[in-house]
Amino acid sequence: MTLKIAIVDDNSFLIHAIKEKLSFFDDVSIKHSSAHGGELLTKLEENHNIDLILMDIEMPVLNGIETTQMVKQKYPQIKIIMLTAFDNDENIFNAIKAGADGYLLKEINPKDLYNGICETLNGGAAMNPSIALKTLKLLRNPINIQNPKDQEEISLSKREVEVLEQLSKGLSYTAIAENLFLSPSTVRKHIENIYKKLQVHSKIEAVQKAKNYNII
Repeated sequence: MTLKIAIVDDNSFLIHAIKEKLSFFDDVSIKHSSAHGGELLTKLEENHNIDLILMDIEMPVLNGIETTQMVKQKYPQIKIIMLTAFDNDENIFNAIKAGADGYLLKEINPKDLYNGICETLNGGAAMNPSIALKTLKLLRNPINIQNPKDQEEISLSKREVEVLEQLSKGLSYTAIAENLFLSPSTVRKHIENIYKKLQVHSKIEAVQKAKNYNII
């Protein structure tokens, strides 16, 4: 059986390096590669017959964690391994929360990468030993992953919470405005204030953070 793989990384040199590592294995087929999450989502619209995605984290337009969340919502059958140079606690924690099935470092050798892909497709969770250790520590002490700046009280108004709840349902600004009897420009202003208060830059981040803090 051929393993159909997609690669997402904004560094074309690293995409080439990953392809080279996987070229040793006859049953691996690289279906396509993308420079960021937005490009991947467009390609999946055209053809989502993919078994597994190797996903970078730090990317322009749409980063790996946001993309993972969106792919998992739309194509839950596709497995995702974060393949990144970073093993910091916050990245690991956010990637797992977003639905990643595995987390490997880019320095991994070809055989271990291939084994990790097979293990994940068979229902396991591929992880470098150092990542596995960090993950265990995070599970024991989840509070440690919060940035000190996130410890402060987040105070949203009743109306902002209502807007955020509507936003979490995937509704457009116009639909939110109609539901809450507001003008679209007022909704936009509320969303700007929500972003500032939550210190986020996107709808997905706002909704995720609000859920983490039990605001919605």
